[in-house]
Amino acid sequence: MGFRLERTRLKALLQLLLVGLLVGLACWPLNLVDHAQDLLLHQLPGFSGDGWSGRSLALALAPVLTTPLLLVLQAGGLASGAGSGIPQTLESLETPDQAPRLMAPAATGARLALWTAASLALMPLGREGPVVQVGAAVAHGLRQRFPRLLAGLSTRSLMAIGAGAGLAGGFNSPLMGTVFVMEELTGRFQTAVLWPAVVVCAAAALVSNLDGIPIFTLGLLRTVQPEWQQLLWALPLGVAGGLLGGLFSRILWQTTALLRQRVRRRPLAWGLGLGLALGLIAVASGGWSGGDGEALMGQLLDGHGSLPVPGAPLSILGWLLVLVARIVAPILALAAGVPGGLIDPAFAIGALFGSGSLELLGGDAQLGLALGMAASLAGATQLPLMTVLFALRMAGDQQWLFGILLSAVVGAYAGRRIQREPIYHALWELGRQAEPGSDQSAPRR
Repeated sequence: MGFRLERTRLKALLQLLLVGLLVGLACWPLNLVDHAQDLLLHQLPGFSGDGWSGRSLALALAPVLTTPLLLVLQAGGLASGAGSGIPQTLESLETPDQAPRLMAPAATGARLALWTAASLALMPLGREGPVVQVGAAVAHGLRQRFPRLLAGLSTRSLMAIGAGAGLAGGFNSPLMGTVFVMEELTGRFQTAVLWPAVVVCAAAALVSNLDGIPIFTLGLLRTVQPEWQQLLWALPLGVAGGLLGGLFSRILWQTTALLRQRVRRRPLAWGLGLGLALGLIAVASGGWSGGDGEALMGQLLDGHGSLPVPGAPLSILGWLLVLVARIVAPILALAAGVPGGLIDPAFAIGALFGSGSLELLGGDAQLGLALGMAASLAGATQLPLMTVLFALRMAGDQQWLFGILLSAVVGAYAGRRIQREPIYHALWELGRQAEPGSDQSAPRR
């Protein structure tokens, strides 16, 4: 009996590892696209330190042509790929009969194609939406093809684990993916789901690590600040950064509600208008409004270029203009339904706000960056535990734990004062209202 039990457990472990490796491999191309985006971004004046050239100007204005093309495709043959990917995953978890349609290979491929084109056009989008949907789609496809695979897990639990593994594979952060499953997708911590999620997310992240994604995405952000100083600044930055993140989510939700039907009816006209706006913002900001935001955070840490960074004279007006650009540009792209994510943009907003604020006040700008990025992301997503784990993974130093923990918790509370419902669920419900065939009676978490 004992041998049979151990054999069953070993078989389940191997199956979990297989699912994680397959999800990681599926996310691999997205990570390569993200790397290509960084290479393109560093040809823009804000990152290169050079002046405008014909090539860099063409890169900055790429959204002028790309956006109308994407919106036309989303309104036509690639309609199944429109949107972030997380609302579609939530819909599949809550309404299982929708999963075959939303997680179908055609829908997944359409979303990846749209996101790839948008990313290479340097549109200000994160990638958690596509990687979450890819992970859920892989898990759903495996269950459809092999019904006895991980029979101890329900299809819903397996899809949620796959979605978290997608996040882990996309950001090389297994704990972040695991907590996302519990904190956002299932809404509760269950041992029966927790340990399988850890295994699958770890395997998916391993593939990302082999892909060359650095362990600490921003480098090793060391601190000599005593913990009491971190806590001292974490409270005000947590409140301010959380309110800023909540405002970002609130405007995104309202703009999405405003544009959703208008963009579907007139995709070309709205695409031209939004693309022109994104291009002009990119040119006006020297390119700093483009991309997912990770390159901008790296710029803040390195102290290169003319951006207000540690060691450079701070221009309040320039700092505010870049901050506004980093808020407005992602909202325009995401609200139009272009596949992407808001984690990196929210992180970048908080990093820019926190570092500039503390430099103005005579404090340590890197301390402001670490605390600000945690506060803003928690305020935008209302997922403080996931934020803490991701922020520590990005910063790479456990000495930030107390400051990041307090700023994230305070930021999540402050963000909820502005955006009452967590943004992923708010966007999901907004999409359900636009789908007459969807089941509106599914329970809310």
